[in-house]
Amino acid sequence: MSKHHILMIPYPVQGHVIPLMELAQSLAKYGFKITFATHKRIINYLGGKNILHDQIHLISILDESESGEDKNVPGKLSEAIFKVMPGKIEKLIQETNAYKDDKITCVIADQSLGWALELAAKMGIKRAAFLTAAAANLVLGFNIPKLIDDGIIDTNGTPAIKDHTFQFEPTMPIMNTSDLVWTRMGNLTMQKIIFDMMVHNNKAVKSADWLICNSVYDLEPGAFNLAPEIVPIGPLLASNCLDPSMSLPEAEPRISSRESPNCEISSVAGSFWPEESTCLNWLDQQPLCSVVYVAFGSFTLFNESQFQELALGLELTNMSFLWVVRTDALDAKTDVFLNFFMDRIGKKKGQIVSWAPQLKVLSHPSIGCFVSHCGWNSTIEAISNGIPILCWPYFADQFMNQSYICDIWKVGVGLKKEANGIINRVEIKHKVEQLMGYVEFKKRALQFKEMAMSSVKGGGRSYQNFINFIQWIESS
Repeated sequence: MSKHHILMIPYPVQGHVIPLMELAQSLAKYGFKITFATHKRIINYLGGKNILHDQIHLISILDESESGEDKNVPGKLSEAIFKVMPGKIEKLIQETNAYKDDKITCVIADQSLGWALELAAKMGIKRAAFLTAAAANLVLGFNIPKLIDDGIIDTNGTPAIKDHTFQFEPTMPIMNTSDLVWTRMGNLTMQKIIFDMMVHNNKAVKSADWLICNSVYDLEPGAFNLAPEIVPIGPLLASNCLDPSMSLPEAEPRISSRESPNCEISSVAGSFWPEESTCLNWLDQQPLCSVVYVAFGSFTLFNESQFQELALGLELTNMSFLWVVRTDALDAKTDVFLNFFMDRIGKKKGQIVSWAPQLKVLSHPSIGCFVSHCGWNSTIEAISNGIPILCWPYFADQFMNQSYICDIWKVGVGLKKEANGIINRVEIKHKVEQLMGYVEFKKRALQFKEMAMSSVKGGGRSYQNFINFIQWIESS
C-alpha cells in the first residue's frame, strides 16, 4: 500500500464528478489512499452503487441546505462552491495532516476550482488540476487575452462581432463568438460569472504541478501542441480498467459483445439517477447497428413543441430507438403525449427509460448512432465505442465538441433549426438516415475508436502519461 494520501475535489455536478471518480478508481488500484470530498447527495448516490474501491473514502463537504437544494434556490450551489467549500477543505486538510502517518500529500482538483489549487500551494502540498472537458476548452480560456487584443471579445467576454468564426489551429474546433463556453451559459449575469472564473483560474491552473485531462492526444493534436502543459490520460472509461501489474493486452475492435473493448464496464459512468438496465435485454433482441440511441445528459430540457418534433422525427425514421426521457423533466401535457405516442409506436419499436447505463448501451452491438447533446463525457464514450453522433448541443462547451465531431473528426452531423428555433421532424429523420445509411461515418468512428483505445494500452501515449503521473505522486 502506498504511503501517499490523495485529496480529490470535483466540481459537485454529475459531468464533473464521474470522470474524477473514474480517475480515483484507477489510482486506488495502485494502492493510493483517496479522500473524495464532495456534496452529500453525490456521496449518497456513489455509496449506494457498490462500486467504490476500499481505498476510496467519501467525505461530505456540502449538503442540501448549504447548496440551496432544500429550498430550490437558483445559483446557491455556485455560491456555496466558492464561499463555503474553501473553508471546509482547508479545515479538512488541517485536521487530516495533524496525524503524522496519514498526511494528505497531493491534491487533485477540478480545474474550475482554482481556489483549491491555490490552497494546496499555500499549504505546501503537491497539486494537480484535472480537466473534465476537451483540451480545446482550456486552450480557449488561455487565449482570452488574445481574443480581447484582437477585438473579437471585450474585457467582459462579450462578443464584439456577432457570429464571428475563428480557429486557433487546423485540427481544432471552428469556434463562433455566439457559441463560446461562457456565451452559452444562461443570462448575462451567469455568462459574466463563468467568464471571470475562466480568467481567474488560468493562473492557478498554469501554476499547478500537473494539468491532466480526460482526452487523447490523437483526438486533439492541435490543442495539445498549443498548450503542451495539458497532459492527456484518457479515455478514463478505459484506463479505469488498467491492471497495475501488467500492460493492457492487445484488443481487437469488437462489435458483437455487450462488454466494453477492454473490460466489463462497472464504473460510475452514468448518472445520479437510477439506471434502467432492462433496456439492455431489449437491445439484445435488436439487429446489429440498427438502434438509434437518444440521450441528452442531465441538464438539457425541451419545450413541448420541440419534444413532440423529436418524437415524431424518430417515428418517421421507421427505425428502432432507445430514448432517455427524464421523468422529472416532464409536465403533465407532455407526459400524456408521450404515453399516447408510445402506445401507437409499440415497445417493440421503441423503448423509453428515465436513465440508461450509457457505457453499456454505447458498447452494445445493436446501437447504430447516438443522438447527443455533445457533452464531453458522452462524446468520449461514443468515440471510444465507435458510434457516429447526431449533434444536438445545448450549452457551454457542447458547441465546441460538435465542431470536433462534425468538422474535424467527421464522425457525425449537426441539425439545422427553423426560424422559430425548432428542429423539425423532417430534419431529424433526414439526419438520422444520413448517419445510419452512410457507411463512411461508421468506418471513421471505428478508426477513432481504435485510436482512442490504443492510447491506454501498454506503450500508448495516455498509458505512459498516467504512469508518469503516478510516479510523480510517489516521488516525495
